[in-house]
Amino acid sequence: MNFINKLSTAWQSSNSLLCVGLDPDIAKFPAELKEKPEAISLFCKAIVDATARLACAFKPQIAYFAALRAEDQLEDVCRYVKQKYPHIPLVLDAKRGDIGATAEQYAREAYERYAADAVTVNPYMGFDSVAPYLEWKDRGVIILCRTSNPGGSDLQFLNVDGKPLYQHVASLVADKWNTNGQCGLVVGATFPNELAEVRKRVGDMPLLVPGIGAQGGDVEATINAGATANGTGMMINSSRAILYAKPQDGETFAAAAARAAVDTRDAVNRCRAG
Repeated sequence: MNFINKLSTAWQSSNSLLCVGLDPDIAKFPAELKEKPEAISLFCKAIVDATARLACAFKPQIAYFAALRAEDQLEDVCRYVKQKYPHIPLVLDAKRGDIGATAEQYAREAYERYAADAVTVNPYMGFDSVAPYLEWKDRGVIILCRTSNPGGSDLQFLNVDGKPLYQHVASLVADKWNTNGQCGLVVGATFPNELAEVRKRVGDMPLLVPGIGAQGGDVEATINAGATANGTGMMINSSRAILYAKPQDGETFAAAAARAAVDTRDAVNRCRAG
């Protein structure tokens, strides 16, 4: 099953557009985990188990692992997701951007070492920096377009032939780069007007949408701007608001994460239904 088919199936089977981001920060871990050498793996796998029924995708952010020399624990988490929840797409958030033989190695890292169903990439160096990922014809390539951070406007709003650069990127991916039909775009929930503009340009192409939860993106505006006609089309990511939800009444950290995930999933579904 290719990435797009797997994602479409996950949207339907989970009745959810929630993508759970895995951004492990040991400083925020519960005390009982902090001193364990495999703390990152244990934490992430507990979050995965707690939220799997609520998620259409999992998105580990590679920097949180690599900064602590914990790539082996990232491998362990990815292997766990693939073995225990093979129906849920695994998106490696790496934002790689390089050319030629180097990009080929980054693709191998994502698709072989971590067995990701999709990976995020940076289009700044053009099509030949994306092409090596397209050699993996069943895997997703999710390209940065209109990011959720305020500084994204420094470049993404530059005028290119009468339109902002992010719109040019969206059109390029939809019209020329999506050779296998497995591409997606990263478009932030913090900019719903731009999200709507991208949706108009790319049809039903899936969008990875960060920016709700801790970044304050509005759920209703996000759904109105980015959902496809059948009410799907997006992986709406939440990381910190789920991972570090405050336990209540003796909850474990995993139970608190599940509660936060339910709240987010339900808020999204209310807007989809409305």
